[in-house]
Amino acid sequence: MTSLILAALLAVLYLWLRRKDRRMLRNGVVLVAAIWFGVGGALQILIQWFPPLEYLWLAVLALAPLAVLVLAGFLIANGITMLRSEGRRPGNLLTLLLGAAILALPVIALYLVVSLNPLAIGLAFLLFFLCSYLGVVFVIFLAYAIAYGRMEHDVAPAAITILGSRLIGGTVPPLLASRLDKAVELYRDAPEPKPLLIPSGGQGADESRPEGEGMAEYLRRAGIPAGDVVPENRARTTRENLRFSRAVQEEAGRPGAQLVVTNNYHVLRAALLARKYDVDAQVVGSPTARYYVPSAFLREFVAIISEHRVLNAVLCLPFLGLSALMVVAVLANV
Repeated sequence: MTSLILAALLAVLYLWLRRKDRRMLRNGVVLVAAIWFGVGGALQILIQWFPPLEYLWLAVLALAPLAVLVLAGFLIANGITMLRSEGRRPGNLLTLLLGAAILALPVIALYLVVSLNPLAIGLAFLLFFLCSYLGVVFVIFLAYAIAYGRMEHDVAPAAITILGSRLIGGTVPPLLASRLDKAVELYRDAPEPKPLLIPSGGQGADESRPEGEGMAEYLRRAGIPAGDVVPENRARTTRENLRFSRAVQEEAGRPGAQLVVTNNYHVLRAALLARKYDVDAQVVGSPTARYYVPSAFLREFVAIISEHRVLNAVLCLPFLGLSALMVVAVLANV
């Protein structure tokens, strides 16, 4: 019962924090904690009512290693699909590398432990702590990314910014078309006066023209009046997309709320960046091909970890201390 009460309190806190500002990752921490205590409390009550469920729970735990193997196999298969469908760019290797790491790390840890070398044992414990930490943080990120992506926006936008991505042969590929189609849908659903559409993206080294230009052409072909489409052709990063498109909105004399459209895997990070750089905008997601989603979420996770590397380094310091204590304990018993 205590767990359920704590879960209820955390759920209330989550709703309050989300209402205060939905663009914060700490909301995900509270959400996952509420789910954890809620599920744990519910299981305790069910086991009291029906004791044989405890054996079912133990069976699920016993099957965890098999689940890990299945996950590794899925990630490797997805990585191969990404390479075949999207090319051999580094970002497309993430699921393949993670699947291989899931298989290799237990073997490496076991080898370090059985070596009976104190430093190796300490390193094994450090690997365990770091992997556990990253796993928990990824669950928080994924849970809140899904939750944020399902939230309905509550503004009548004066402008809609579409974040750019790579053009292929100077034309809009399916991934980017999904964002543009979502922006067209939002534009048509918006009340009068219709919002300004700002396709945002500069020209990459492997592109024949700026992304904003190609996106604007797509929007006009979709029936959007030319006067409601003003491309932004300089941005090279999501941060610049947000800042430069806000400047375009102000120069066009369209003050008011802004919506940002990107693919569903990118909504949370875009929202976090909007808050970080004081851009008053809500972010809306568009569909993404299923095979692309695992790798895309991993890229977003790596980007968020990198953007908060100092905080994550500080949070990992206790693990380094615990591993050092383990080395000292092993040396004391040698």
